[in-house]
Amino acid sequence: MPRRPGPSARLKLTLSYAGVVMVTGAVLVAVVWFSLLRYLPDNSKGLLGISPNQYLLSRIFGRAAATALIVLLVVGLVGGWFLAGRMLAPLTKIADAARVAADGELSHRIRLEGRQDEFRTLADAFDTMLEQLESHVAAQRRFAANASHELRTPLAITRALLDVARDNPTPDLVNRLHAVNTRAIDLTEALLLLSRSGTVTHEPVDLSLLAEEAAETLLPQAEQRGITLDVTGEPTHAAGSPTLLLRMTTNLVQNAIVHNLPAGRVTVHTGSSAGTSVLSVENTGLPVPPDLVPTLVEPFQRGAERVRATEHDGVGLGLAIVQSIVQAHHGTLDLVPRPAGGLLVTVRLPA
Repeated sequence: MPRRPGPSARLKLTLSYAGVVMVTGAVLVAVVWFSLLRYLPDNSKGLLGISPNQYLLSRIFGRAAATALIVLLVVGLVGGWFLAGRMLAPLTKIADAARVAADGELSHRIRLEGRQDEFRTLADAFDTMLEQLESHVAAQRRFAANASHELRTPLAITRALLDVARDNPTPDLVNRLHAVNTRAIDLTEALLLLSRSGTVTHEPVDLSLLAEEAAETLLPQAEQRGITLDVTGEPTHAAGSPTLLLRMTTNLVQNAIVHNLPAGRVTVHTGSSAGTSVLSVENTGLPVPPDLVPTLVEPFQRGAERVRATEHDGVGLGLAIVQSIVQAHHGTLDLVPRPAGGLLVTVRLPA
């Protein structure tokens, strides 16, 4: 925002310091002046016929008082300029860091040393903001790069199939084109849902009914893989968007089915604990390394060596969408590897 140039904060503080010093000095001089003059006679011979008198004292003391006030003014200006510079030095560092961040360098940190005060609190808050902003920007860049890669793959396959179909169209090529196109549409819809999940409505929702609906929808997929799908628990009420919470539950159950062993098991449980509504999805499967767990909620991240059914491959956004929906509902998402293999995913929402 363009602004007209004005006096700096350092100059204003300097003038304020000098003004306080001058006013204090003038008050002291006035008190001494009038205290002395009231006891001296106003005649040529002074008290008891000898000097001093008011005239001589005013001549001598007046010059000394004027000199003292001039010295106080100079000391106030010089000392005020120095003290103001010392006081405003942290603000200068914060302003420099803001300019660096505005140029796109988010890795810069202020890291003010010294004991805690208002300036250190501001600097620490600014460093925390830069750290979070850098993390979000890095995540957005990874997301954009991965999304571009994921979208390019089906488009490249489609072009290759069209080149083949131009010379030799067959029903098999049409089916493959349909499958690739469906995957691209699913990816686009998932990206749109992920971008829109930050805004939610707040309606009464029963998580147990959502769990039963998701299990009923995905039951054919589970039976095709020979996986046992169990839904247990009690009515569990929460407040949020029924559509988003249903998508969250469906993603968790589908993820548990896809990343499972043949003839495995998926258990969905709902309940309440400590004033929160809890939805947990547990599945069997290969062991998941603990260091891999935090990355599973990032977009397009898939667990290494996890069993997947090729006919139901996802787009790598299942848990990322779940994480976004949970955060939009002010809840928490916990992923814990099971010792025997598989994952235990727990969602806690405000009741």
